Amino acid sequence: MTAQTLEPAAADLAAELAAQRRPGWSLPQGFYTHPRIFEHELARVWRRGWLLAGFACQIPRPGDYFLFTLQNDSVIVVRDGNGAIRAHHNTCRHRGSAICTQPSGHARKLVCPYHQWVYDGDGRLAHAREMPAGFDPAGFGLQAVHVRDVGGLIYLCLADDPPDYRAAWDLYGPQLRPHGFERAKIACTTVERVRANWKLVFENNRECYHCPGGHPEYCTVYPGAAGRAYEREAEDVLRARRERRRALGLSEEAVNFPGGAGYRCERCEIDRKGFVTESLDGRPVAPLMGDFTDYGMGSLRIIHFPNQWMQAQSDHAVCTRLTPLAPGETEVRTDWLVAGGAVEGRDYELGRLTAMWRATNAQDFALCENNQAGVRSSAYRPGPYSEHEAGVEQFVAWYLRQLA
Repeated sequence: MTAQTLEPAAADLAAELAAQRRPGWSLPQGFYTHPRIFEHELARVWRRGWLLAGFACQIPRPGDYFLFTLQNDSVIVVRDGNGAIRAHHNTCRHRGSAICTQPSGHARKLVCPYHQWVYDGDGRLAHAREMPAGFDPAGFGLQAVHVRDVGGLIYLCLADDPPDYRAAWDLYGPQLRPHGFERAKIACTTVERVRANWKLVFENNRECYHCPGGHPEYCTVYPGAAGRAYEREAEDVLRARRERRRALGLSEEAVNFPGGAGYRCERCEIDRKGFVTESLDGRPVAPLMGDFTDYGMGSLRIIHFPNQWMQAQSDHAVCTRLTPLAPGETEVRTDWLVAGGAVEGRDYELGRLTAMWRATNAQDFALCENNQAGVRSSAYRPGPYSEHEAGVEQFVAWYLRQLA
């Protein structure tokens, strides 16, 4: 089957399966297992949408770069000579060789290792040796990828005509600004291959129906997620926190997938008595980030379909990013960020910094792998969502609209 015939056949299969799906019920099996559906959603969801690629703090100097990979597409995210963040397809305009072969680094110029064509950080071809007369380097710059720096978070879109996400950027930017992500550093990164479809991993994030039995550490910080009674911080303390947030221009409004869009931004209160951050004991695990002058400024939650969720406190942030590898396999990268000047062993300990989400991630990934194993069974049939799984329905409805 050719590439030209694959897409229509996949689209027909996706439409057939979507027609079988009942609202409020899980998806038919083929959405989680069929290779043609997987290729179709790569084209319709992943290569058309805005994806979190990384952080501005990863490339602080002109010439710093890192690679972002989605299946066969490798993208160079680089800070050019003028300090602007650029993104280019990692393929030489001569004969197609990959230019950057390391996942990150520093390069004064981007030089193809095959025949040494040289590119500036803005993508322009600066030098191509021994080319014939009449060769015009202006026509052979690197192919650009749409990129946006939003409050120190770098998003890119592989589509020629990306969707208009200005409303999301306008929402994220003011909320992210006090955290100072452009001046932060990545203190710890984990990359894990989860033997589950990417949608099952995201669906797991979108509900806490499983939290009482699955996440004792998370429910230490948020006992309400387990339906447990707990002592809330005094109202005057919570009121003072809200006033300090307002003084920084931080919105109290929760924006949840407006009009069916694929993003959510909300600053949640950590209201358990004595808890000011998402650590096992509720106490700070790192110095204050950005413009914050005290702890207890809430937990900023950003959900960005199809590849990101994050929680950002006054002292640290945890950002999770998905990459689909196969119908039943997903790469999950988790980054813990702290203030750029913080020193490990003096200002923070990795064990305390990462404890809650390391444990929660491990629990979630095991649950997702069990979910995938059961969905593969010939006995699998879609089941109804509980009243606690409205977020899953929201995600699934968004996903099906992307395929339509």
